[in-house]
Amino acid sequence: MKKDWTYLTRLTGGKPIMVRRVEVGDEGIAIEGNFELPPLAKLQTEDQVFVAVFVKCHGSIKQMEKHFGVSYPTIKSRLNRIGGLLDFVEVETTADHGDVLDRLERGEINVNEAIESLNKGDDHE
Repeated sequence: MKKDWTYLTRLTGGKPIMVRRVEVGDEGIAIEGNFELPPLAKLQTEDQVFVAVFVKCHGSIKQMEKHFGVSYPTIKSRLNRIGGLLDFVEVETTADHGDVLDRLERGEINVNEAIESLNKGDDHE
């Protein structure tokens, strides 16, 4: 069987998919029931590719910019949109910390300035 997941995504047109049978390779083992796809598998194909590239780039937005040929705000916007779709993950980064890390990633501040800014933020919590 061809393992082209993009075909499955195109076939369903983004509609919910319910898996009814799971087989373990050639072992002759099967589990039947109603199973939902994992959250990452529910993403559109383009978003799945984006997440895979993000992981391969070790989360470097600069590398993502080069790979996709788009700007920092475009990458951040797409990450935010995809993050909103993945409600199974809770992130407890404060807006201040996120802003400091964003500024560091863009090269607007250096590591020492980022550490100083993050330490100042911890005093206010």
